[in-house]
Amino acid sequence: MNNLYLDNAATSFPKPKPVADSIYNYILNIGCNVNRGAYSSAYTAENTLFETRELLCNLFNFSIEENVIFTKNITESLNILIKGFIKSGDHIIVSSMEHNAVMRPITSLSKLGVSFSRVPCDNESNLRLDEIENLIKPNTKAIVMTHASNVCGTILPLEIVGDICKKHNLFFIIDSAQTAGFIDVDFEKFNADAIAFTGHKSLMGPQGIGGFLISDRLNCITTPLIEGGTGSLSESESQPDYMPDKFESGTMNLPGIFGLNAALKYINNVGLSSIREKELELTKKFIEEIKNIKEINLIGKQNIEGRTAVVSLDFTSFDNGEISHLLNRDFNIMTRCGLHCAPSAHKTLGTFPRGTVRFSFSHFNTLEEVKYAVNSINDLVKRQ
Repeated sequence: MNNLYLDNAATSFPKPKPVADSIYNYILNIGCNVNRGAYSSAYTAENTLFETRELLCNLFNFSIEENVIFTKNITESLNILIKGFIKSGDHIIVSSMEHNAVMRPITSLSKLGVSFSRVPCDNESNLRLDEIENLIKPNTKAIVMTHASNVCGTILPLEIVGDICKKHNLFFIIDSAQTAGFIDVDFEKFNADAIAFTGHKSLMGPQGIGGFLISDRLNCITTPLIEGGTGSLSESESQPDYMPDKFESGTMNLPGIFGLNAALKYINNVGLSSIREKELELTKKFIEEIKNIKEINLIGKQNIEGRTAVVSLDFTSFDNGEISHLLNRDFNIMTRCGLHCAPSAHKTLGTFPRGTVRFSFSHFNTLEEVKYAVNSINDLVKRQ
């Protein structure tokens, strides 16, 4: 078999053809900046930029187009959101399944007098909802939480978490890296104050484009991480305080935005439910077959209920890194091995420090490819 890419939780591949076409069209036929030029190609770029904000509003059930902000990636978005309003003496609540895109900014702030608590999860990464209110303190400012684990795919019950935030007047910031483009991430239903997203995973856009949606309530107390030229108020050396210019300094990634625009239209045309149904069909088949291999532990949930198309395996009698290498070398199967930038999640799941071999599917994969992956794993463990 030709190369079999099963690392879609890191970045989705292949991309829909319209994504490449849109990027190529921008580079070949448009190529200019936005908010700087009074000519037709600049207006075309600005129209696509605004349309992409509208598409993201529709995707996340959000109503304020100017509060859709573009960044390089979700890591930058989370840094802006966390560092922009959390101050010394504040307390934050996270889950024990967080990615380092959340934990490293918070750990950095802890050196400046910010404290945090982790809501525990069980060994299938189910969130202990009963523990959340016990962790709330008088100085608790926000809950920052991933929507789904990038290690084992478990989806966290953020609608309930959002209700708790609303009850206690806490800000709620959501990391949607593993769910946007797979399931509904509803700003209103989740009582969110900000949702950070990235374009290159399940949204099927290119690398280098991400962003966040932010409520007026949180925006009014959040300061920019980066300041500079915006093409607006150029007579002033102070950063504009209106949206989206407040957070969008410097030249934007217009090729990435054009690619994301096409990707969002592709998702709308295919349908979010159809994409999710296909990916879960593949995941179900993979899990059913893997359970029959005694040399492997399936990490996290043992079925497809409440999960994404991400599956982590621990090859108990072998070195996981070697297994991942041999899958690539001998069978042309590309996976992700290690701690997946989420050490807290692996500690929760009991796989720290050895990590896991992660398989993550996209709707471009096929049942034949799943069968080939399972057969290859069987062949590999039998010969070791």
